[in-house]
Amino acid sequence: MDKNTSLAFVLIGLILIVWLYFNSPTQVPKQQKGKADTTAIAKKDTAAVKPPAQKETQQQTEEEVSPLGGKELPEQIITIETDLARIELTTKGARIKRYFLNGYKTWYHNEIEPKDTNYYNQHVQLVNYTKNGGDFNIIFVTKEGKLVNTSSLDFSASPSNYIYKISGKDSLALNFTFTADNGKEIKKNFVFYGNNYASKVNIELDNMEDVISSYRYDLVWQNGINFVEENSVDEANNSHSSVFSADELEVIKAKPGEKVTKDINGKVDYVAMKDKYFAMILAPANPSSDGGAYFEGTHLAVNGGVREYYSASLKVPFKNQKIQKDSFTLFLGPVDYYMLKSYKKNFEQIFEFGSFLGLKFIIKPISEYVMLPLFHFLSGFITNWGLVIIIFSILIKFALHPLTRQSLKSMKKMQMLQPKITELKEKFKDNPQKVQQETMKLYSTYGINPMGGCLPSLLQMPILVALWSLFNVTIEIRQQPFILWIKNLSSPDVIYRLPFKLPLFNVDAISGLAVLMGVTMFIQQKMSIKDPSQKAMIYVMPVMFTLMFMGFPSGLNLYYFMFNLLSIGQQYYVNKKHDNVELVPVANPNKKKGFLARMMESAEKQAQEQRKAAQKKR
Repeated sequence: MDKNTSLAFVLIGLILIVWLYFNSPTQVPKQQKGKADTTAIAKKDTAAVKPPAQKETQQQTEEEVSPLGGKELPEQIITIETDLARIELTTKGARIKRYFLNGYKTWYHNEIEPKDTNYYNQHVQLVNYTKNGGDFNIIFVTKEGKLVNTSSLDFSASPSNYIYKISGKDSLALNFTFTADNGKEIKKNFVFYGNNYASKVNIELDNMEDVISSYRYDLVWQNGINFVEENSVDEANNSHSSVFSADELEVIKAKPGEKVTKDINGKVDYVAMKDKYFAMILAPANPSSDGGAYFEGTHLAVNGGVREYYSASLKVPFKNQKIQKDSFTLFLGPVDYYMLKSYKKNFEQIFEFGSFLGLKFIIKPISEYVMLPLFHFLSGFITNWGLVIIIFSILIKFALHPLTRQSLKSMKKMQMLQPKITELKEKFKDNPQKVQQETMKLYSTYGINPMGGCLPSLLQMPILVALWSLFNVTIEIRQQPFILWIKNLSSPDVIYRLPFKLPLFNVDAISGLAVLMGVTMFIQQKMSIKDPSQKAMIYVMPVMFTLMFMGFPSGLNLYYFMFNLLSIGQQYYVNKKHDNVELVPVANPNKKKGFLARMMESAEKQAQEQRKAAQKKR
C-alpha cells in the first residue's frame, strides 16, 4: 500500500468518523420504569396549536365557558380492543385518551416482575391521558371572535357500551355528538378496523354556518406522541414533524433551545409526526387547495434526557353550508415501510433512509431497492435477524468479490514495487516532484492502478452508511435478540459500563461487537500495510473506529465484523493460495494512462512553463 492509497483510506475514515460522530446517539441514563415513562409527555407545554388567525390565549381555550353552551355530561370512557391496538376514547372532547400497541413492548418489560401483568406497563403507549390530554380536537373562531376548542366540550356517544372487541376485517363505528344550546351540532364519527392501524374519521358540522368565521376550522393533533425508548437522545434525534404536499415531504425539526413553527397554505396531502419507530399521520380524504397546515415544535432537556414535542393541525376550508362533512384517515402505529406503502397515500415517505453529505440520491436507492427488500426476503425463512445480517454480509461480500480480488492483487503488486520506489526516493531525495513522476511511470509500466486498493472501501462506504441509517430506524430489529449477550440488535451490545466518559467520542460503555470489529480491522491492516512509513495506520484506524462504533446498533457492528472477517479470509486466499502475482511490464504502458498519471504530467508541464516564465523575466 503506497501513500496515495493510505491517504485515501485516511480521508475515507476521517469523513466517515466526523459524519458518524455528529449523527451518533448519545447514551443517557435509563428512563424511569413503569407509569413514569408512559406519562412523561405530561411535562410538556400542552398549548393548543394556534395558527396565525387564532391569537387568543390558552386560558380562553381551556378555562372559559364555551360560547356554544351545551349540556354538562358525565365523562364516559370507551375502550376498543383490536388485533393490533387497545384504544381508549373519552366523551370529553370526543378524543383519543390512550392508545396502546399490542405487538410492541416497552423497553423495560423484561425487567418487570412476573406477577406484574399490568397491560399499561407492558405495551408501548403512543397517546396518554393528562389533565387536558388526549388528542384529535377541532379548533375554530366564532364570528364574535371567541376561540372554541372541542377538547372542553361534552359529547354523547352512540353506541354507548364501555368495551368493544373487533378482529380481522371487522369494523366498529362510534358516533360522538355535541349539541349546543341552540341545537347546532358538532359530530365526530370514528371507524376502527380489527387488523388495521389506520382508522377513518368523519367530521360533521350541522347548522354552524352562522357560527364559524374565517371560512375555516383546524383539525388539531396537539400533544404529540409519546417517547417510548430507553435512549431519549437517540429517539429525539430521529423525531420530527412533517407535511406531504406537492409530491414532496417537508420535515419540521426543532433545534435545541429553540421553538420552531411552520405555517403552510395550499393543498396538503397529510401531516405527520414521528419518533424513532412510531408515527401519527393525519390525511384528508379530499385535499383542498384552500387548505393548509400549521406546526409547532420544541427540543427540551428533561430529567437528564431529551424530548422533542410537536403539534400539528390541518386547516380545513369551511364552506359556510348548513351541513358540512369532511373525511380523514388517522394512522397511529409503527413506521413499517411496506405497511405504510400499502395505503397508497405516500405515507412511506416519512421512512428515513438516511443521507450522507447530501448524497441521499445514492444512499436512499441502496436502502430502498436493495437492502430492505433483501432483508425482508431473508427474514421470510430465517426468524433470527442476527442470522439475516450475517447472510446479508456474505451476499454483499460475494457481490464485491471480483472487484476486491483485483484490488488485493493490485495492492500486492504495489507491495512488491516498494523496493523500486525506495530506490527512487534515495535517488531523487531532493526532488519530491520527480519522485512522484517516476513513481507514476512505474505504476504505468507495470499496469498498476494506485487507487485500486481503496476502491472496494469507497464502494462499501455508501453501504455502511445506508446500513447505519437503516438499522437506526427499521422497526423489524427493534428489541430483536441474536445470541449470548446480544439482546437487542437495534441498540449497542454493552458488556461493561465505564465509570467515566472518554473525551471526544463520548463513550461510557464497552460494546463487545465493536471490539471484535476493531480486532478484525487491525488484522486487515496488518495484512495489507507493509510500508514502514505507514505502520501507524495499523493501530490508529482500528482504535478510532472501535471507539466510534461503541454507541452504534449491534446489528451494524455485527455486519461490519462479519464483512471484515470475510475480507481477512479473502485476502489470505489471494495472498497464500493463489500467490501467482508477478511484476510484469505491460505491453503498451502509454496506451491508456490513468487519471493520476495524467494529473502528474499536467502538473509537471505547468511547473516547466512557470520555470520558463520566471527565466524570461530575469
